[in-house]
Amino acid sequence: MTATLAEATTALHSQWDRLRAWILEVVVEADDTAVAAAPSILEGWTVTALVAHVGRAMDALAACTPLPADTTPLTLAEYLGTYAGRAADIAETTRAIAAQVAPDPVGWIDARAAAAFATLAAADGRDLVVQARRGPVRLSTMTVSRVIELVVHADDLAVSVRRVPGADAGPDPVDPGALDLVARELLAIVVARGGWDLEVVDPLTWIRLATGRAPCGTSSLAAALAPRWTSDGLPDLGRMLPIL
Repeated sequence: MTATLAEATTALHSQWDRLRAWILEVVVEADDTAVAAAPSILEGWTVTALVAHVGRAMDALAACTPLPADTTPLTLAEYLGTYAGRAADIAETTRAIAAQVAPDPVGWIDARAAAAFATLAAADGRDLVVQARRGPVRLSTMTVSRVIELVVHADDLAVSVRRVPGADAGPDPVDPGALDLVARELLAIVVARGGWDLEVVDPLTWIRLATGRAPCGTSSLAAALAPRWTSDGLPDLGRMLPIL
């Protein structure tokens, strides 16, 4: 992992503030039930459910508790690798939460975010090993995973709302700094596995490929990544993606 706890914390604050403002403007204050109830690009999830999931993503950070310093933490790649096996449970829990918080979704996600940032503040800059829902991780790793969640789902929400006839998708809810951090961290996972020397050309395209939001083809991969040295070729990452 390349980001420090301080860098990840800054990115999380920036992405949260931007996404929260977008949700308030586009989903809540627009008072358009067609937007809130619209299917998202995630199968079986509405826009409202995806908003609830954003809050639950922050709640996962709030729930972290310190562990002994000699505890062996999961890497970011290992932690993200636990997602696939729990996809059905995550979807079911998210839909249940969305129904419960429907009267005040922003109030609920605000409370989850406040608790998450309180956890970071309590650490006072120390990159502790903490117990997360899926295993022990460094606080920096957990924070980066939350930035990934917010960036990926901010894009999911924007794409979903753009599909609603007549809806105003508003400004881009993805923070540029957080976008770059996520693209860099997802690339670092791939590079560590294959040993290639690659760089990101288009962060959003790369993130969509790495998270399975777009199919990985030769042309799309070439639009997203490039070898650092022109004499090198671009590897076939089809079997390695998506990362989560």
